[in-house]
Amino acid sequence: MSHALDGIRVLDFTHVQSGPTCTQLLAWFGADVIKVEKPGSGDVTRGQLRDVPGADSLYFTMLNHNKRSITLDSKHPEGKHVLERLVRHCDVLVENFAPGALQRMGFGWERIQQLNPRMIVASIKGFGPGAFEECKVYENVAQCAGGAASTTGFDDGPPLVTGAQIGDSGTGLHLALGIVAALYQRQSTGRGQRVLAAMQDAVLNLCRVKLRDQQRLARTGVLTEYPQYPNKTFGSAVPRSANASGGGQPGTIVKCKGWEGDPNAYLYFIAQAPVWQQICRVIGKEHWATDPDFCTPEARLPRLAEIFTAIESWTLTKTKFEAMAILNEHDIPCGPILSMEELVREPSLRATGTVVEVEHPTRGSYVSVGNPIKLSDSPTEVRRSPLLGEHTDEILAELGYGGAAIAALRAARVI
Repeated sequence: MSHALDGIRVLDFTHVQSGPTCTQLLAWFGADVIKVEKPGSGDVTRGQLRDVPGADSLYFTMLNHNKRSITLDSKHPEGKHVLERLVRHCDVLVENFAPGALQRMGFGWERIQQLNPRMIVASIKGFGPGAFEECKVYENVAQCAGGAASTTGFDDGPPLVTGAQIGDSGTGLHLALGIVAALYQRQSTGRGQRVLAAMQDAVLNLCRVKLRDQQRLARTGVLTEYPQYPNKTFGSAVPRSANASGGGQPGTIVKCKGWEGDPNAYLYFIAQAPVWQQICRVIGKEHWATDPDFCTPEARLPRLAEIFTAIESWTLTKTKFEAMAILNEHDIPCGPILSMEELVREPSLRATGTVVEVEHPTRGSYVSVGNPIKLSDSPTEVRRSPLLGEHTDEILAELGYGGAAIAALRAARVI
């Protein structure tokens, strides 16, 4: 069966996490992704957090599935010639270098346009144009600069970053969408274009409900669904709201049976208004369904702490899965706190390809995430990440280099 991006060739100058997330997604959809790496060392993550001596790390393997690897010294004059051929050969160039790095290599936008007017040049940067555009940014910096950290945690504690890689992987997902949009527009214009995804911008986009709340707070001076209401004073900025829901339905995390010995024996419980009567019956508070202090959403808002204490008294008598089964019978929205250990073992995720097991020639079998986006006519086959320079000769042959020319490049340490 064909794949959605069959025939699209991607020149991958990315490293670490944000860029490789983007190009791996394109590769999963069928693009031929050619990862350009430094001879001898390659992507720095090949050796970072290594758990198997002499083998590529999980950090690298889990971000570079379905790609081909070519080693190339792009500073060498002959390496620049190879790179020129690659630019002419490909449809998309993706990079997450420091600002200005492509220009210093001699492959700025104008030069690339001369070589291939149809080329799409896609970049991930820490910040967009402005006062901070030259600053170096990593995952947690992006979370802080994009508004996530200031709104995460408890209001009596410091800002917190989340374990979800919304700065790196989140920006890579945004960039992938921009690339696909640019490829679609090229069908009508015939021209390439530049695509930029800034990590600060991507994190802010994922924090849009907090930007919504900032404007509500500025207008009303209060956020009634936040745990600070009604007993604490709100400041001028959106506060940290612990585990309160980001939407209009009150929710929080409650303890379940076994929480004393299991750090993940918890359940997220949403006190959704349409099922309030069912909630009251399940937790043994039937009288709340008609009590004026509890029977309307507005009346419940100042009493959420009392409500969730009562809910937790019930969930403490059940495991998280027992509680979930009972609540789902009544259409009460909830979700167990699942650990990485539990997710790795979850059969439904294996069945859908969201969690996959991959064989690797030097590190053996490992578990990884698969493509989170499912296309009915373009199923994803997750293939292992490439060894360093594994496809160098193959790619050079496709560019028109003969055996003697490839041998000369190798002797000159260009590849």
